[in-house]
Amino acid sequence: MDDVIVDKKGRAGVISLNRPKAMNALNLRMIRAIDAALTWFQKDAELDFVVLRSNHDRAFCAGGDMRAVRELVLAEKFAQAERFFEEEYALIKRIATFEKPYISLIDGVCMGGGLGLSVHGDYRIATERALFAMPETMIGFFPDVGGSHFLSRMPSHAGIWMGLTGASVRGFDAHGLGISTHMTVADCMGDLFDALCYGDARLPDILDEFCASLGYQPDTLLLSDTTHCFNQPTLCSIMDCLEKHTSKRREVALNVLRKASPRSLQETLTLLRNGQHLSLVECLDRELEAMRRAIRHPDLAEGVRAVLVDKDHDPNWASFHNIIDSGVIAQENQR
Repeated sequence: MDDVIVDKKGRAGVISLNRPKAMNALNLRMIRAIDAALTWFQKDAELDFVVLRSNHDRAFCAGGDMRAVRELVLAEKFAQAERFFEEEYALIKRIATFEKPYISLIDGVCMGGGLGLSVHGDYRIATERALFAMPETMIGFFPDVGGSHFLSRMPSHAGIWMGLTGASVRGFDAHGLGISTHMTVADCMGDLFDALCYGDARLPDILDEFCASLGYQPDTLLLSDTTHCFNQPTLCSIMDCLEKHTSKRREVALNVLRKASPRSLQETLTLLRNGQHLSLVECLDRELEAMRRAIRHPDLAEGVRAVLVDKDHDPNWASFHNIIDSGVIAQENQR
């Protein structure tokens, strides 16, 4: 069975992610299939939209297939591991500049690469079951797929919080952060899909009928109390703030930071601080260099082992207390 199903349905080119046992985790075949679909859809004058969806309700896309990346890294096949990320980032650039409306219908888990496939497109329509997260620091990696671009632009320092801690958001919180552009209920998703593909109404009218767009409301964001300490300039000052201003949510964030890869935390913070002033292309280029460093560092293989392979959630970070390593990352990212 194909991991990606590509079809023409009425006036829409439809890409359905279809790898349910892996929660639609992306592999290189899937990336190439999506890219080929966009080439077809771009050339077909009968198609008005591109619709990306999951073929099952368990997940939209749980990220990249990091188990496969780990196997390549352990075999020291770094060029093959790099190729996965290189083609994924190239696809993201294409999605961000695609000439036809690109619509993601997000129901269920959307993490890592799932955000890469959706958040850079024109429309992200999320249900009440959609859950968004970038948990890469827990596996010795960093929030890539353009994360240094879209996380760094979130209000109330929420992107720094999400990127460092891997915290998940859904519903109104995700909408307020700009992750989704519209919200709907899961029970309406089928009717919305049919209207996009086979209806004759204009896209804005369809969205008005089936979705809610509540606008960008950073001043009223309830997350601001949780994310307050993440305006600090360094990891040490962030953790010090969390320790001094205790609350249940801040205590959770502090505990997560203590368990994450120290190297990944430093890499992430540097990328996000710098990414606020860079274009998406510039952010992806810097992430590409950061990826090449990360796959050659033992924290990645160890983190993936602990979280995704053995699932003991007890990684032995090689970068623990390694101040020199963090300093090198900061210097390299400033170049």
